[in-house]
Amino acid sequence: MGKWLSVVGIGEDGFSSLTPIAIALVNQAKVLVGGERHLEMLPETDVRPKLVWASPIGETIATIMSMRGQSVCVLASGDPMFYGIGVTLRRTIPLEEMTIIPTLGTLSLACARVGWSFQEVETLSLCGRPVELLSAYVYNHAKLLILSADKNTPSQVAAILQSSGYGKSKLIILERMGGNQERIITSMANSWNHTEIADLNTIAVECVADKGITALSRVSSLPDNAYHHDGQITKKEIRSITLAALAPLPGQLLWDVGAGCGSVGIEWMRTHDHCRTIAIEKDASRLKYIADNASSLGTPQLRIIFGKAPLALQNLLTPNVIFIGGGITNKGLLETCWQALPPGGKLVTNVVTVEGEMKIFDWYKQLGGNLTRIAVQKAEAIGNFWGWKAIAPITQWVVVKPN
Repeated sequence: MGKWLSVVGIGEDGFSSLTPIAIALVNQAKVLVGGERHLEMLPETDVRPKLVWASPIGETIATIMSMRGQSVCVLASGDPMFYGIGVTLRRTIPLEEMTIIPTLGTLSLACARVGWSFQEVETLSLCGRPVELLSAYVYNHAKLLILSADKNTPSQVAAILQSSGYGKSKLIILERMGGNQERIITSMANSWNHTEIADLNTIAVECVADKGITALSRVSSLPDNAYHHDGQITKKEIRSITLAALAPLPGQLLWDVGAGCGSVGIEWMRTHDHCRTIAIEKDASRLKYIADNASSLGTPQLRIIFGKAPLALQNLLTPNVIFIGGGITNKGLLETCWQALPPGGKLVTNVVTVEGEMKIFDWYKQLGGNLTRIAVQKAEAIGNFWGWKAIAPITQWVVVKPN
């Protein structure tokens, strides 16, 4: 069909900084698509059909697809392929039918304004995403560049920094970069009091930990007291070994069956932004623990399923990896999990009871894998002396489904 759709990045300075190629794509288009802000940059004499993004955005994408083969130009902010409309359109339209022309992006402009080296910063977008994601990125001396959802995002970021023990962090709010209304606001998180903020803003954060604050690593395992729980938690040392066995990769989905307080699934997600977890838990009182822990530890998009496995596993997205932390002796559980795994998928289970060991040993004899006994002892005071107190031994079975 050829390239009928162009996506042209444009900054706050309008068309003045566009390349000749970008200007030619805009000029030759029969239909123009964009936000009101972008379309208002066009001259009043431009009478071509114009399409403003609707909500939900899928309606406008459907309209664009109905014009397939015509010359359509989408005006986008900055770099369309960084959390931008270009990424969304690529899910529907083949690259062979598109021309994408970026302009100077928000993050490049932000680094230039604050004097940061781009490769030294961490970036995240809070546009249409939970602000609690920020919690997974915060550590002492971190430099963060955050795409704001709107004028309320800076105050939400400041609140999270304060509650996390990073109130001394420096916030730099960069409004309308590149335009004649550009403004920079600087404040400490613990003294944030600005109310008049432009919707179009980017946040730079220099994280500074309060005295006594210990950062939580994104690599397992977090201390047990980082979680709210009722005792049903995979202990730190066991959790670390378990995460190593699970071996999360970006984009993979984990089923955390018998999730307890959610610790394994949460730490799976903390390893990478694109790791996903579905936590399945039958005890209603623990659902709030999972939700609270996911929110406070930077994984608010963790999905929680209430119910008893295997019945609760029906119609879930296909997992890449399954961890069974409880309920291994439930009738049909192992069978259902094994059937749900695709070829090459991995199953990891921890058991503490003899009955659980008997169950997985029968499966181990049939399917192989690695069967490991994990015993951990921790030093504790015994009167005026010290001794070793054992954590309940764990038997762990790890197996990969044959291709």
